[in-house]
Amino acid sequence: MTEQFIQQLVNGLMLGAIYALIALGYTMVYGVLRLINFAHGDVYMVGAYLAYYTSMQWVNRELINPYALLVIMLFVSMIGCSLLGLLIERVAYRPLREAPRISVLITAIGVSLLLEYGGLLVFKTAPPPSIAEEVRGAAMQTPLVLFGVAIDKGQLAVLSVTLVLMILLWQFVTNTQTGRAMRAVAHDFDTAALMGINVDRIVAITFLIGSALAGAGGMMNATALGTPLTTFYGLMPGVKAFVAAVLGGIGNIPGAVLGGIILGLAEAMVVFADPFIPGFELTGYKDAVTFVILIGVLLVKPSGIFGSPVEKV
Repeated sequence: MTEQFIQQLVNGLMLGAIYALIALGYTMVYGVLRLINFAHGDVYMVGAYLAYYTSMQWVNRELINPYALLVIMLFVSMIGCSLLGLLIERVAYRPLREAPRISVLITAIGVSLLLEYGGLLVFKTAPPPSIAEEVRGAAMQTPLVLFGVAIDKGQLAVLSVTLVLMILLWQFVTNTQTGRAMRAVAHDFDTAALMGINVDRIVAITFLIGSALAGAGGMMNATALGTPLTTFYGLMPGVKAFVAAVLGGIGNIPGAVLGGIILGLAEAMVVFADPFIPGFELTGYKDAVTFVILIGVLLVKPSGIFGSPVEKV
């Protein structure tokens, strides 16, 4: 039982880390523009596809060390998704910056549908279920044994890379001039513009960073789990990441990370508890945990764990 618990704990941390990466994009965009970018989960999907094409078609896997291949996949996914995020911001959202919120919301849903169904024309092939094993090679497939528990090296790689990206993001936001400008724009959009901050540039950087993190999450999830890709690959993870952002306090970076970890652990604990309740398959309901948590947060603390109190008007 102890070994199973530790294994599910690692699984939950890995899932939570991926949710946190996607949630960071949601929370950064909302913090700056007060906009829920519903196309963000589909950017995550594009990142997974870019990782697939890099490993299966654009690079000769036989000539490259598996660790180097993973790094190449990560960079291609992050760069490709960051450029896609810039394009979405420039074409879809910037012209509507002064438009009513409902117009921007409808546009966000439209961009999401465009990526999902337009992707059917671009991504005509899906990877086999064994993509994880094919990409990582024998070195990554050998598990690491800790305290008698076999832990997949791919999961440890996901956790390590996610931790590094989160630390880099925090350092960027808190210790750089652009990061301080980003926080100023998030605090007061109009005043920041009057103080000489190039708001368009800051918004573009926000989309760039958020989309790059989503691409990293898509690459790592596709590689670690080996799930066959479809253009709807990012639909459920995108929804869960949005819930994670709301749980932690949307607009708050540490809150997005904490929310993602909580959701990942909650799903893993549902899987862990499944054998102890005979006749009732809890695993089939693990996705429902996300929405139960969302309802609970909205009832108890709508602003989220680290969110500011909601003002009544």
